[in-house]
This record gives sequence, C-alpha cells and structure tokens, in this order.
Amino acid sequence: MLRIGTVVLGVDDIDRAIRFWTAALDYVPKRALAPGDDFTILVPVEGEGAHLALDTSRTPVQEHPRVHLDLYAGDAADQAAEVERLVGLGAQVVDWDLYPPDPDFVVLADTEGNRFCVIDTSR
Repeated sequence: MLRIGTVVLGVDDIDRAIRFWTAALDYVPKRALAPGDDFTILVPVEGEGAHLALDTSRTPVQEHPRVHLDLYAGDAADQAAEVERLVGLGAQVVDWDLYPPDPDFVVLADTEGNRFCVIDTSR
C-alpha cells in the first residue's frame, strides 16, 4: 500500500525557504545542509507527519498551480491568527481570482511565491 511521504516544493532560495517553512510548520531539517546542497527535507519537530522537501528550481511560479498545500486551522479565529502569523513570517496574501462565494480558505504565497491555502476546518 502506498502513502504520501513527502511533498516537494520548488524554491529559488533554499535558505530563505527553510527559514519560512520551519517556522510556519514547526519542522526541522532532517539533516544539516552541506555547502552546495540544493535539496533538503523538513520533518515535524515532534510526532509524525508528512515531510516537506525543498528543491532548488528555476521553473517560474504558477499563478494557478496544479498542486498546492492545504494547511488546516481549527476555526475562523484560528485561521485568521495563522494567516497573520504566516504573513509575519514573510508570506503574502494572494489576490485570488478563483474564490467561491464565502470561501473557507485563504490563499497565501510563501517567500518563494509558492501558493498554499489556510483552511477553516470548522465549516
């Protein structure tokens, strides 16, 4: 039986991406970067969870990516607090043109421009 083990994001600046995603998710690098490394895997500080790999890429960011991360928040207040925290870490709120009426998600871009959503799971 297969299961998802790692999600890979393309990034321009691996050090900047590591700083953002480790703070955003409370993850740590699986191993220290060596000089010249262009790939790393981040894992949860505690417990189990999907791994997030960061891979240096020169591919441009897609405005409407085919694959993205959904990060779950407990309710609307938690969602708002997490969006504020992530923006404080360097994320940007995306002026998303595909929002449905009364969405339960907020689209953000990480420090590399990769789109991801923060979901209000109470709805």
